[in-house]
Amino acid sequence: MTPAVIAAFEWLPLDTWIVMVGALSAAACALLGSFLVLRKMSLMGDAISHAVLPGLALAFLLSGSRSGVVMLVGAGLVGLLTTLFTEWVHRTGKVEQGAAMGVVFTVLFAIGLILIRLSADHVDLDPDCVLYGAIELTPLDTLRIGSWDVPRAVLVGGGVLLLNTLVIALLYKELKISAFDPALATTLGINARLMHYLLMTLVAITTVAAFESVGSILVIAMLIVPAATAHLLTDRLSLMLLVSVLLAVASALVGHLAAILAPGWFGLTGVSTNTAGMMAALSGLLFGLTMVFAPRRGLLSRLWQRADLALRIAREDLLGILFRLEESGRPPRYRAQGLLRRLAVWQLGRRGSVLAVGGTTQLTERGRLEAAGLVRSHRLWEAYFGTHTSLGPDHIHHPAERLEHVTDAGLQRRLATSLGDPVTDPHGAVIPPADKPAPSAEKSLPPKATGRRLEQ
Repeated sequence: MTPAVIAAFEWLPLDTWIVMVGALSAAACALLGSFLVLRKMSLMGDAISHAVLPGLALAFLLSGSRSGVVMLVGAGLVGLLTTLFTEWVHRTGKVEQGAAMGVVFTVLFAIGLILIRLSADHVDLDPDCVLYGAIELTPLDTLRIGSWDVPRAVLVGGGVLLLNTLVIALLYKELKISAFDPALATTLGINARLMHYLLMTLVAITTVAAFESVGSILVIAMLIVPAATAHLLTDRLSLMLLVSVLLAVASALVGHLAAILAPGWFGLTGVSTNTAGMMAALSGLLFGLTMVFAPRRGLLSRLWQRADLALRIAREDLLGILFRLEESGRPPRYRAQGLLRRLAVWQLGRRGSVLAVGGTTQLTERGRLEAAGLVRSHRLWEAYFGTHTSLGPDHIHHPAERLEHVTDAGLQRRLATSLGDPVTDPHGAVIPPADKPAPSAEKSLPPKATGRRLEQ
């Protein structure tokens, strides 16, 4: 940002009202969006936000005004009808849920656009305003409250946010159980269907309340993206609600600042972009950053977890190879090749499990005990598959090799008990005793089995 751009920037009272309108609308959407995301019904928010257009148009035609109460009632009714029609198409027509939503909301959206065009000469209704919003103009439409001129959009957005907060606070347990397990909610005496329709009605009312600020298209972003971002950060519903609201408010504030300042970054002084669009863009940017850097579910975190898992498996495989070399009577030495195996050798050496001698690797006493436990798990699984499945001895190695890396001491004991504490596996190899030193080289594998397993 150039010094000229910074010097030209001036925060006005109108900017404060614009941010308040955006923040209230976004926060109201984020609260409900959290439940839509958990119920895997994000498309329903999209459907309702489009399908309420016929309700708006009919309300305008019947009342001849843009009364907020008439708008909310019309939108709420059509939003509820959208949910009912979607369920009816899904159940009666045996149509997939997403397809049923698509059919209903596209048809109702088209009908709404037709009604808006038909009523354009009689009612002050701009389709572009409905679709894209006019948040920059909301501070001009004010209501007198005491000595303050408060934008009507602030009152509407604040009222809807208060309504959503009260409903969620009063019915938190019911909404939570219905979102995660509707069948359980029903068995507990909670009317899951009523909770569903209540949520959809609130979505319709919130959508209409946000029309004037962010529009029908962009309200979808505020309804879903902050909630989806919060879901990447936490699994607790209460924390998810809080984080989604904070992200929504941050998107409103930073989005408006970016709408004012971003053109200056490219030398376009005196020009500003659409605030509602920038709010949605910032919300998407926050989601993208979270998707990459989230502590547990981010791309980098998952890559690290996979790399760590691959390295752990490499360490355990190395221990198993060295153990089998000792067990077969061969020289207990191993030369690591490849970056992953070299790194595995280095880590095992740091914790004293292996010892590097003359460019080769061999087990220490500690490593021998660790390797014995791993090989014990492997051979118990082979014994289990050989006893309880129809797999032949030549087909049980690979599944046992996978399971040996996820077998803890408790599962190992249960396996041994269920098999009657076997001494050998189906190949005739000795199963190392539990919590005892590894068998000596005299307890060797049969020659054929030894060669086959060392190759594996």
